[in-house]
Amino acid sequence: MELPTSELSFYRDHLRAISNAVSDCVVQKSIDDDPSPEEMAEALNSALVEQFRYTGDEQTYDDLDNANLMRVIDRRRGLPVALGILYLSTARAQGWAAAGLNFPGHFLVRLESRDGRRVIVDPFHHGRIMGAPELRELLKVVVGPSVELEAAHFQPVSNRDVLIRLQNNVKTRRLDLGLIREAVEAVENMLLLVPHSLALWREAGVLHMRAGYLKHAIESFDKFVSLAQDGPDRNKIAKVVQELRERIN
Repeated sequence: MELPTSELSFYRDHLRAISNAVSDCVVQKSIDDDPSPEEMAEALNSALVEQFRYTGDEQTYDDLDNANLMRVIDRRRGLPVALGILYLSTARAQGWAAAGLNFPGHFLVRLESRDGRRVIVDPFHHGRIMGAPELRELLKVVVGPSVELEAAHFQPVSNRDVLIRLQNNVKTRRLDLGLIREAVEAVENMLLLVPHSLALWREAGVLHMRAGYLKHAIESFDKFVSLAQDGPDRNKIAKVVQELRERIN
């Protein structure tokens, strides 16, 4: 959360209002208690897109507010992963099976009926249903023209992975703005979720160095060394720690 002084009850009430709007749509359209994934998508889009006007922010995509869930709710626009969290939360509030996918560069949501039928929706583009041609086109836009769809792109990710993806967006945008200390905070938030991530401990150390926090850099690199197996990477970071200690003594 990036707005600690905000009244959280407002945002909880808003999420309930979205869920209620989906329930109303289900009743109005006579959708039974075992909806198809297409019916799920229709009800979700009726609430999130048509009633509450959520959309992807294409004009100011790199705005930090697009990765801040409370600001996304305030502004009704955001990044794919931030909007995807709203889709996931709302679908699950209905008891529907919904998962974020490991699609590179653009967060997507999969909806699944009880009998195993599935659709993939793009929260950033008004919850449109994505077939194989659309997914292939999107992949080539966000990754590159030579890349092709793989089974790994459709693997579901955990709630923790979704939050890490959101925080990684925050970190990237802060770095782009030269906000090194704030980027460190985003990395530390990710480490709360994955405390044994070697890559994040190393990144935390590097960013602490860039921010001038040498003691914190040593602590982060020490953690990397304690977790890493013997090898070139561990030895390299251990040498960096030694050099940093010599600099501050």
